Amino acid sequence: MNALDRESIRRTYELIRPHIRVTPTIEVDPADFGLKLESLTLKLELFQHTGSFKTRGAFTNLLTREVPAAGVVAASGGNHGAAVAFAAQKLGKRATIFVPTVCSPAKIDRIRSYGAELVIGGDRYDDALQASERFVAETGALPIHAYDQVETLLGQGTVGLEFEEQAPELDSLLVAVGGGGLIGGIAAWYAGRVAVVGVEPQACPTLARAMEAGRPVDAPAGGIAADSLAPRQVGQLMFPVAQQYVSRVMLVSDDAIVEAQKKLWDVLRVMAEPGGAAALAALLAGANVGQRVGVLVCGGNVVLR
Repeated sequence: MNALDRESIRRTYELIRPHIRVTPTIEVDPADFGLKLESLTLKLELFQHTGSFKTRGAFTNLLTREVPAAGVVAASGGNHGAAVAFAAQKLGKRATIFVPTVCSPAKIDRIRSYGAELVIGGDRYDDALQASERFVAETGALPIHAYDQVETLLGQGTVGLEFEEQAPELDSLLVAVGGGGLIGGIAAWYAGRVAVVGVEPQACPTLARAMEAGRPVDAPAGGIAADSLAPRQVGQLMFPVAQQYVSRVMLVSDDAIVEAQKKLWDVLRVMAEPGGAAALAALLAGANVGQRVGVLVCGGNVVLR
């Protein structure tokens, strides 16, 4: 698998389908969120195995690449690590996961529950990535990148395939952006037939900075969603796709993300993590993106208190 296109995404879906959940969509009354729209459809990908979309890319990697005796290794803010650990456990493979200190306790607990070797160190995702690369050089383990790998992008693109089957009448779709694997795969699936809008926290504007510069560049990495939406740069592989098929990138404040989390709970009793609620935050903050709007709620690994 090396082409990031609709046919490759469809073949990927057929391959991983036995191992993933078809996550539900729900059409809600826009007025319940204080919005004036023709329709509002949420895809609840936080109900995926391990609590996020990352499971799709993890299984795609493990099912299409040869895994050595040393197993697989992943660097992650948390969700990718949990997904790789889960997929490795289900397929009987060893997994070693590197996470930074900003990884939430909920995600650390998930990774450990799947039997992976967990290494915590460094302040941000890039520190974990460098540590994982040293581990690969020492052991020969297979690296599974969180976003900058074709197999990962193909797996995440299956979210778009499902969403289109479930809600074929959308004219726009809002997707949170971290490293860009999710929006890259989804944008490749829709290929311009729907306006795909990227949403990032103001504290980590990786895709917005890249779009301004015409190439991936370093961006700040902070804020409430730093454990899921704060790599140093967007991926090299997704960026040409974003240039072609992502209609715009919007930035939202941490306060707007918290408000979106509260709204999801108040209206639907859905508990999303900050990164999972970011796309809705843009809509609640007044984004003008069309009348038949889809929003991806992509992660739900939160700490219950």
